[in-house]
Amino acid sequence: MGLSFANILTYIFLFASLNFEIFLLITYFETRGEVEKEKELVKNISRFPTVTVIVPCWNEQDTVSKTIYSLLDLNYPKDKLKIMAINDGSTDGTFQVLQEFKNNPQVEIYSKENGGKHTALNFALGKATSELIGCLDADSYVDAEALKNIVVYFENKEIMAVAPSVKLWKPKNILELFQKVEYGFGIFTRKMFHYMDAIYITPGPFSIFRKEVFEKLGGYREAHKTEDIELALRMQKNHFRIAHAHEAIVYTVPPNKIRPLLKQRVRWSHGFIRNAFDYRDMFFKKEYGNVGMFILPIASISYASVISVAVISVVNFFKTAHDKYIQYTTVGIHPHLPKMLTDWFYINTQLVAVIAVFTFIGSLAMIIVSRKMSEDKFYFGLDLLYYLALYMVLAPIWMSKALYNALFKVKASWR
Repeated sequence: MGLSFANILTYIFLFASLNFEIFLLITYFETRGEVEKEKELVKNISRFPTVTVIVPCWNEQDTVSKTIYSLLDLNYPKDKLKIMAINDGSTDGTFQVLQEFKNNPQVEIYSKENGGKHTALNFALGKATSELIGCLDADSYVDAEALKNIVVYFENKEIMAVAPSVKLWKPKNILELFQKVEYGFGIFTRKMFHYMDAIYITPGPFSIFRKEVFEKLGGYREAHKTEDIELALRMQKNHFRIAHAHEAIVYTVPPNKIRPLLKQRVRWSHGFIRNAFDYRDMFFKKEYGNVGMFILPIASISYASVISVAVISVVNFFKTAHDKYIQYTTVGIHPHLPKMLTDWFYINTQLVAVIAVFTFIGSLAMIIVSRKMSEDKFYFGLDLLYYLALYMVLAPIWMSKALYNALFKVKASWR
């Protein structure tokens, strides 16, 4: 009965994954002409609204200076851009580093007691008077054209927020290259969600909002240390449209060791699970469009599928190893390798295996397409091999821990 139930779960999750992949690929091929047209939007920008970019800082002495310099280097009218650096009770030299900019007319520096990122953002919201307001994490850097590529979307009066494309800053080791594929895949999926009006996360690195979003919906919330998910879901629930500017590039510094990577992903996954539960009344409701009917349910299923398939795979591995051991101790090993390579009898043609192969092919196709969108070229590299080798090993670990934390209400932490 246990094996039968495991097979049923595997079928369900593989079918769901395959259908999701096919849906996204079809969406891409239907909209790729629009994607190309959007690259030309910035050439026709008609006005430059005032913008405030908030930089919340907590123990960021090594990166915050470069972050602010990247904002000052934006190709945007200087009199239209204000930078607010908020020192959120740092215990290192962050505040001293910020003093480098105290005489810059574009930069305002504030210091407050530590209260968490959302309190630093809300502190700045109370002082901002610009038309548009955004945030840039103090370990991220913007491309010089990023703001112009975002602002042009606001010429559509219905657009209330615009998310950028987040890439990794100079990935080098295996873990960083693994994440490079992930981030490229994220650019692809977020753009597809853009065309579906179903973006459910506005990334901390340089998402920009109309000021009226905060005037009508309130400020940032603690939101289980993932305020960027909660705010996007709050906007979707109130039918505020969110766009994605795939040409607006922001670079972020990735974790380069296993422990900080897992801690970061546990926080992200835990935040999604808890926020999805908080907004559970949006699930399968037509009034919330694709985000309620399709994206949130399939995203939730993906967590269960990764964990379940990993557990089933481990159980099957040990079962197969046990069976082979019994075979070896009774009759020895007779592999007949040449026959195994040429005889169809030895190929697994069960339906579940066929679906798994097509699901893998679909995942590979989406990764390749995401490279075209994020890097404007198709290619295979070692980063792809690292991703294929590591994702199904690491993802079940952080997702399982996140689910445990959510079930037993273990609080997530930044560091």
